Amino acid sequence: MNESVIQRILQLKAERRAIILAHNYQPPSIQDIADLTGDSLELSRQAASTDAQVIVFCGVAFMAETAAILNPHKKVLLPRPDAGCPMADMITPEDLVAVRNRHPGVPLVTYVNSTAAVKAESTVCCTSANSIQVVESFPEADTVYMSPDKNLAMYTARYTRKNVLAWKGYCPVHQGLSARRVEERKAQYPQAVFLAHPECRPEVIDLADKVVSTSGMLRCVRENPGRSYIIGTETGILYPMRKQNPNTEIHAASDNMVCPNMKKTAPEDVLRALETLEPRIVVPEEIRIRALKAVERMLATG
Repeated sequence: MNESVIQRILQLKAERRAIILAHNYQPPSIQDIADLTGDSLELSRQAASTDAQVIVFCGVAFMAETAAILNPHKKVLLPRPDAGCPMADMITPEDLVAVRNRHPGVPLVTYVNSTAAVKAESTVCCTSANSIQVVESFPEADTVYMSPDKNLAMYTARYTRKNVLAWKGYCPVHQGLSARRVEERKAQYPQAVFLAHPECRPEVIDLADKVVSTSGMLRCVRENPGRSYIIGTETGILYPMRKQNPNTEIHAASDNMVCPNMKKTAPEDVLRALETLEPRIVVPEEIRIRALKAVERMLATG
């Protein structure tokens, strides 16, 4: 890594009163310069509690939008504006309005991995860690509609008596992990604990010893360091996991679980963002307020 770039980033970060956030899937060079690493919602909430005036979000577009929703008085920068999310792009606000019209009165539960405009049309948001709790927060509803991730919806449906309807979206990275590949890994490392992300296919979920979010995976390995693990999510998480647990045997479920959008950001992009205070992510206030209600309703579930 270019030391002069890093030094300039640190200098500008202080001058701009900025904070650098990096998702768990970001490249090691980005995680190393970040002030905070974690999942998208966790990072946005932590940023809201700091006195930073500028948030540099090293992730994908919907994550920076979520930070802007929660931090309206701060400048939110996305160093690579071309870093999108295929799953978030699989549903539009118009799609969700059509769903609402087809299913009047049914709560629309939207994964935080979605655009601000889609959140704005939602009843409530959820994360991969709290989707069950959010769905259960509607005691009067027999049916809920979850979007955009069909796999998260099918996982959630296992733990509720409600009728869970779902959009047809998915994360290409998690969808690409096959049960056959997991079985091969489990045969290769028979003592390993297989941790799967809720975005995985149902047949992969069936093979999991535990199904948890990225933050949950990090916590699980940290709290049980004497075991070996097969990790069923994007390979970027292996970097912080191995740093935190240097004596623990950790294997990727598949070396092909790489999100190209998450790997776009480089230190030079962060430096450019700090120099220019661009590209800035701004959510129109009318959309922001409505999206914020969906996020706040989720947070109120505990």
